[in-house]
Amino acid sequence: MAYIIATANMKGGVGKTTLSVNLATALAKDHGKKVLVFDLDTQISATLSMMSPTDFAKYRKTKRTLKYLINQAIQPETRSKISVKEAIHHNACKLSNLDLLPGDIELYDEFVVSEMLHEEAFEVDRLDFETVWNRFERRLVKQILEPVIENYDFIILDCAPGYNLMTRSALAASSFYILPAKSEPLSIVGIQLLERRIAQLKESHASEVDLNINLLGIVFTMSGNLITGRYYKQVMQRINEDFDSAQIFKTQIPTDVNVAKAVDSFMPVVLTNPQSAGAKAFTQITQEFLQKLQATGINQQQTQLVNIS
Repeated sequence: MAYIIATANMKGGVGKTTLSVNLATALAKDHGKKVLVFDLDTQISATLSMMSPTDFAKYRKTKRTLKYLINQAIQPETRSKISVKEAIHHNACKLSNLDLLPGDIELYDEFVVSEMLHEEAFEVDRLDFETVWNRFERRLVKQILEPVIENYDFIILDCAPGYNLMTRSALAASSFYILPAKSEPLSIVGIQLLERRIAQLKESHASEVDLNINLLGIVFTMSGNLITGRYYKQVMQRINEDFDSAQIFKTQIPTDVNVAKAVDSFMPVVLTNPQSAGAKAFTQITQEFLQKLQATGINQQQTQLVNIS
């Protein structure tokens, strides 16, 4: 049964997707893990970091993206259905144990979701809307992944910046989350907002289920440039006041032009330029990631089998 790991931050532009795809690729390439990357962001950056736009267009044309899996969850009466196994892009980046569940530039219509849940609340003993909504949050991402969860060692959920339905559902389905950030004052705000939101998420679901999601660690990205260098000590002082040292990854991802160039080849930098500073940092981050998981001592099955009722 897979560890489900979300990468999230309320703030955009912090290297979240780059961390997700390079971590997943390094786990597959260097550690022989079976990994699935799940793209939950309508910017589809994770998707286009692991497959070409031409291949993505083929998946979208044949309705094999996340959008259509969500539509089926919202409208179960849909006639033309696909399974998550059909949607998964296998052997991503030509690695036999690395897979991708492609995202989409459109995912769902909030009006349709609200309408469906209002009807459901009326049909099920006229439950209050918040309870019905919370149940839907808990089951949406988890339900999509359930048929394949036993096929992987890790499922990496690349969340959109902000705090929308998909991000909340991803967090509710996860055992752990990683928080990428830049060593800039605004990143502290993003970290604090996410921590506050997760506490609220746990509280809102507490009457029915204990959401057992924990911070695996904060990863500082794009370090070493003039802007981050100017604020580094100030930011780290604030972070060390709020978080235990075990919750902060020792390895930082440097600013490296090779990381940006890798996007042009639709492959992560750990494959396109493994000797670059960025790739080496991602390799070290992956080793730390595995060590942190081992140190948690949490029973994997207990953390994964979340009550989605």
